[in-house]
Amino acid sequence: MWLSGNEAIALGAWEAGVRVASGYPGTPSTEIMEHLSGYDGVYTEWAPNEKVALEVAIGASFAGGRALATMKHVGLNVAADPLFTAAYTGGRGGLVILTADDPDMHSSQNEQDNRNYALAAKLPMLEPSDPAESRDFLKRAFVLSEQLDTPVLLRITTRIAHVKGVVAGPGERIEAPLAPGVEKHPEKFVMLPAMARRRRLFVEERMMRCRELAENDSDNRIEDGDRRRGFITSGVSYLYVKEAFPEAAVLKLGMCWPLPEQKIREFAASVETLYVVEELDPFLETQIKAMGIICHGKDLIPAIGELNTAIVRRAIDPGRDTAELFEPVVLPPRPPNMCPGCPHRGIFFNLSRLKVFVSGDIGCYTLGFLPPLNALDSTVCMGASIPMAHGMVKAIGDGAHDKVVSVIGDSTFVHSGITGLINSVYNGSAATLIILDNRITAMTGQQPNPASGTSIKGEPAQSLDLEALCRAIGVKHVRVVNPHEVPECRKIIKEEVERDEMSVIIARAPCVLLPELKLRKPVGYYTNIDNCVGCTSCIRLGCPAISWTPFAEGEAEARGYKKSQKGYSQIDEVLCNDCGQCASLCKFNAITRGEPK
Repeated sequence: MWLSGNEAIALGAWEAGVRVASGYPGTPSTEIMEHLSGYDGVYTEWAPNEKVALEVAIGASFAGGRALATMKHVGLNVAADPLFTAAYTGGRGGLVILTADDPDMHSSQNEQDNRNYALAAKLPMLEPSDPAESRDFLKRAFVLSEQLDTPVLLRITTRIAHVKGVVAGPGERIEAPLAPGVEKHPEKFVMLPAMARRRRLFVEERMMRCRELAENDSDNRIEDGDRRRGFITSGVSYLYVKEAFPEAAVLKLGMCWPLPEQKIREFAASVETLYVVEELDPFLETQIKAMGIICHGKDLIPAIGELNTAIVRRAIDPGRDTAELFEPVVLPPRPPNMCPGCPHRGIFFNLSRLKVFVSGDIGCYTLGFLPPLNALDSTVCMGASIPMAHGMVKAIGDGAHDKVVSVIGDSTFVHSGITGLINSVYNGSAATLIILDNRITAMTGQQPNPASGTSIKGEPAQSLDLEALCRAIGVKHVRVVNPHEVPECRKIIKEEVERDEMSVIIARAPCVLLPELKLRKPVGYYTNIDNCVGCTSCIRLGCPAISWTPFAEGEAEARGYKKSQKGYSQIDEVLCNDCGQCASLCKFNAITRGEPK
């Protein structure tokens, strides 16, 4: 089969007999849950956030079922609280946590290396190099989890998640060793200090056993070759090493924590010069040098961004010709932009005209930062927009209510914004919050969330009432607006910003990429050029469907326009998604709604 790494992991989870899988969408891990939801016999769900997803998986493990939690690298920060304690409790059924790192930050706000979590939480971690290994390592992780009574981390990166490769199978689905059911083990599952102290000793004993397994693990293998150079590597970096130096000896670490110290020592002693090749942090290098072994690593290999074959070859053998190796093609820049018809555009167009600090969050709407809107002033992490705005208001003091606005999407609000709003109300904040409710988790591919009304399988589900929730928290002023009605929306935003107490505006309009909207053939808008006066109001929306055509010298007068007019706007009727934001701004009847084609 020709599968991506994420597809292969989903297949491996089904084959391993996974009973419960929970996750939160985040690139590059999203497609695992999407594909796994298509298999029979596995319960799958999108959780509100990664902490909840891991806690669901822990509960399933306690009940004897094999369980999987999936998330991107920053999601493990959210799930760290249950992760560190689950390292003490262990489970009954196998428990695997999939963490997908994003070197080069293709779709992330940082570039952290989650191998450090394995070290800090005292957990084994496996790291596959291609889709076939991703499938096999996941199945191996469940066996290891049950053998050692431990959660197991499986680390992939963007390249592993999205690359396609040959994967054998599909194989048969196995039955997990335990029949699901309730068993009480308070000495193991209740982490009061007295029990936790005993389990702390177990964790150390377990890691000793895991180190012994690492020494003999077939996934930690020595590949013989020219001993003048030796490479220790793991993950996708292994492929780069094999392409750059196919003749060299290699120690490939499939289990990147704990490390097989004796095997590393033997390999290091057998080569003339030792190199450690890994993406991001010098994780392996630091541990190997702590063993007293001399090696090259980040003194040659970049610690920032993704590696590739050419980078590895040039770093280690700078005099060698790399022309025959793959070199990235320099493409013309193509800045990201909100889609034509995106409901977020109208909100940011209005905010850009107010003298307020816009505390932003993680989602498609982060693109409100870009020109011509230039309407986002901070983005830190999921849910941070609301408490950051509260902190700014408290730091500024009296009269700060009209200086700060926070903006958050519906999925992100459910993920980690609710507690921030509780805090703001409880502690007397006066900032205005705008919830951008487009009914979906749009940034990662239109996955449903608790406010969407559907489950991961597209089946009807309870929909969270955002207005009622905000009022229950204690917000007295909750208003719902249509963000496509730009002037009316501006009026309401100004009213709420001027209010000297906490208020919430819910900007509700569906994402234009929702299947039911994509299937609908929009009527669309077109430009009546004869009425256009070149005021550029519609252009300042930054919609990709609207372009500007400048007049050549003397053309304005020749066409009967004012000499001062610089040009006119035009709407691409193919790109137009019929939102009407531009028409709501035009005062000259130059933008007209067309009839269905």
